[in-house]
Amino acid sequence: MQNLTLEQKIYQMFILGYEGENPLACPEFIHALKSGLGGVIFFTQNIYDKEHFKDAVSTIKQNALIPPFLSIDQEGGRVERTLNLYGGSHYLSARAAANKGPETVKQQTDWISQELKYLGLNMNFAPVLDVDTNPANPIIGDRSFSSDPDKVTEYGKIVTDTYKQNHIIPVGKHFPGHGDTKTDSHLEMPEVDLSFEELENIHIKPFKALINDLPAIMAAHVHYTAFDREKIPASVSQNVIENYLRKTLGFKGLVISDDMVMGGIKKFTPFEACKKAINAGVNMFIFRTCNEMTISLIEQLATAVKNKDIDQKKIDTSINYISNLKQNVAKP
Repeated sequence: MQNLTLEQKIYQMFILGYEGENPLACPEFIHALKSGLGGVIFFTQNIYDKEHFKDAVSTIKQNALIPPFLSIDQEGGRVERTLNLYGGSHYLSARAAANKGPETVKQQTDWISQELKYLGLNMNFAPVLDVDTNPANPIIGDRSFSSDPDKVTEYGKIVTDTYKQNHIIPVGKHFPGHGDTKTDSHLEMPEVDLSFEELENIHIKPFKALINDLPAIMAAHVHYTAFDREKIPASVSQNVIENYLRKTLGFKGLVISDDMVMGGIKKFTPFEACKKAINAGVNMFIFRTCNEMTISLIEQLATAVKNKDIDQKKIDTSINYISNLKQNVAKP
């Protein structure tokens, strides 16, 4: 991985999606794969038939310069990407599974793991480690195991361990906690105005407890006043990522952004957002659709590194995290 060109290293830092069922129908996506794309994210629109989808995954592997993370949001309940296969949700939500107890959570995670492995995938953006403390929260709710941080930790560990046992990479989300928001970060940037002590004692608690178990963590597009006076999301905050998650908590895994086309990050242009996030310590970026804009963005970032507007060391550090996870955990 260290022998990659600068452009290939930057491609490694992206997890991209494509439109429709056939990846070959998106020339920009195939170009990205051949240029060193680090990961692929799949959505409901990509999955209509298991065997056709397996063929698409095989096509992606064949066209990839380097084996990519093959990722999905398969939480259960409201967030499942296999809805077209079953005519709706096939699994219990995190809350419903937790209400039935640890054995149900373990069993369901095993089932999801087996399905993802059958489809050829190796990364799931789960467990949700948000603590559901705000009844008016429009986006978390039953995606959270509980309003009790200890319950979230208990079930989050079961899910994390079960995915790892099944060679699926779990990604804990949404750091440092999306459970107290009253707006949806897909639409706008929510603000959490809690004291640092309250954040640590409730919302950060599950992440902190699982810090050595999680191979990857997703950063939220949410502003936390306890970390930053400037209204910026955690996903571009050096105080959140580098100073706290890395230095204070000692996290040694991969830091991935939430989808970079969401409303919570729209305050910045895609280039500004990625530049700030790289400086903050984010290692990989999700963009749900690969298109000309995404390819141009990657080229812009490479130019910025060459012009020393972005520190080359930040890129190499991210490549180390990506490479370590691909070698030690991923089973493409």
